[in-house]
Amino acid sequence: MRILGVSAFYHDSAAALLIDGDIHCAVQQERLSRIKHDSTFPSLAIDWCLERGGISADDLDAVVFYEKPFRKLDRILVNAIDAFPNGWRVFPHILKNLLSEKLWVAGVIAAELGVRRQKILFTSHHESHAAAAFLASPTFDAAIVTVDGVGEWATATVSQGRRTPDGACSIELLQEIRFPHSLGMLYSTFTAYLGFEVNDGEYKVMGLAAYGRPTCVDVIRRMVEMRPDGSFALDLDYFEFHRSVRSSYSQRLVSELGAPRNAALPIDLTSVDGQRYADIAASVQQILGEAMVGLARAAARATGAEDLCLGGGVALNGCANVRVLQDSGFRRVFVPPSPGDSGCAIGAALYADRIHFGCADRLVGDHSYWGPSIDPEELQRLAREDGLVCECFALPDLIEFVARRIAEGAVVAWTEGRCEFGPRALGHRSLLANALDATAKDRLNRFIKRREDFRPFAPSVPADRLQQYFCASAEGARLARFMSGVFPVRAEWRDRLRAVTHVDGTARVQAVHEDIAPNFYALLHAVERHVGVPIVLNTSLNIAGEPIAATIAEAYSTFRRGPIDFIVAAPYVVHQSEKPA
Repeated sequence: MRILGVSAFYHDSAAALLIDGDIHCAVQQERLSRIKHDSTFPSLAIDWCLERGGISADDLDAVVFYEKPFRKLDRILVNAIDAFPNGWRVFPHILKNLLSEKLWVAGVIAAELGVRRQKILFTSHHESHAAAAFLASPTFDAAIVTVDGVGEWATATVSQGRRTPDGACSIELLQEIRFPHSLGMLYSTFTAYLGFEVNDGEYKVMGLAAYGRPTCVDVIRRMVEMRPDGSFALDLDYFEFHRSVRSSYSQRLVSELGAPRNAALPIDLTSVDGQRYADIAASVQQILGEAMVGLARAAARATGAEDLCLGGGVALNGCANVRVLQDSGFRRVFVPPSPGDSGCAIGAALYADRIHFGCADRLVGDHSYWGPSIDPEELQRLAREDGLVCECFALPDLIEFVARRIAEGAVVAWTEGRCEFGPRALGHRSLLANALDATAKDRLNRFIKRREDFRPFAPSVPADRLQQYFCASAEGARLARFMSGVFPVRAEWRDRLRAVTHVDGTARVQAVHEDIAPNFYALLHAVERHVGVPIVLNTSLNIAGEPIAATIAEAYSTFRRGPIDFIVAAPYVVHQSEKPA
């Protein structure tokens, strides 16, 4: 059975290929088009998946789209009628948007791939999220909670996922919360209010929250009614997203919280307004955490499960995820490496395979390395063309060389194997630096990543050493696998781990497993021999506004444009200068 999953048109487009029930490959369109958050039909991603699988479109048994466009149209029509006359301006805009290829997805897929329409299937948006969260996790009986902005109608769901010994799978929907009541839209509204780009700047709000105090919690709590059954309802008088294309918040919200931030101006955290923005970010972050815990507790009561699978874009909020782990009563919490819309390409394919076709279940690879591979020989060729020093090492010597240079203050572009699927760099397309060197953070933010100073960097640590440096339970290591949780740095290490400790004493840590990333794991231990801790600063191999590098040529381009000291693709190390360091 060969099944292609596709997500497209709203957030990050992607394609994923299942062959006989296994995830063979998956990639976001942005990694190939080089347009960040590319939402167009993922022709490049589909072509790459088919080529990687060694098949043509004719060989596919099914193509599965991750949502049902006509249900989305139903929601837009109903919402427009409910909002009339206030929402009349937004309706033509959205309808025009939908009446392009977005509504006629089956025709687009048939035309682009040349497949018969009988092979084209649709899952619902939150079914795709639920399948990506549950069917790609190593758990057999779990509650599933999905939370995002909006799918067709749903903005949050509670389901129960089960696997049986004979290979059968089921996902049973238990509860659904519908638009316009949405935690994702709540957080995105404050993302816009704080002057960041919606669907891109939400993680900036989470980072900014650490600089503030939740002084506005009572005000924001009036905007969100949280109910005993875990559901919630927004007071729509504070919002405009359901009836306007110009603003997502109303004048009433502004009158309660003050003027929104001018996006053209940087945030000055020493000013009164800068601190107000940070306090608002801290307050909405606290409310989000409370609402997520409420949903999770309801899921625990409804299912009796010990494990929870989280999906949807809101599951990228590592602070909220840790609150759920600590306060919801679940023993373990699983978050896939790409819980947002790009991950729905995998979810849609898995749902079709396991549930629609009833194929026997199997555990899939518990990692994120599904994308394009690098070619080390290409790195050598590019370096020679530019006259740069390119050294060749045996693997143990290469790891020792890189560890020593990181200890001395170098920033290293570390590439190997297949690119990560999802928004996190997990040691295959990473920029690495000394976690003990506070100046490394400033250098990366200002001169390499070119992003806001208040944004933190992540540490990577061997999974078996996680609890030595971070206040994370054994169960928390599961969240740390894909950088899905923000944990306190242990007090005795905060001063030393300055480059990766956020202002509130936390870090979004990656727990590295030897069986998943053996070379990266070995590098961490080599770094320990030089600096005393098996930890490096790890951030994605890209410059602000660009997608993470997928190929070695893109990684090399990033290396040459930023003050990055070395780029590595075993067995080669290329120096930025024309002479060896």
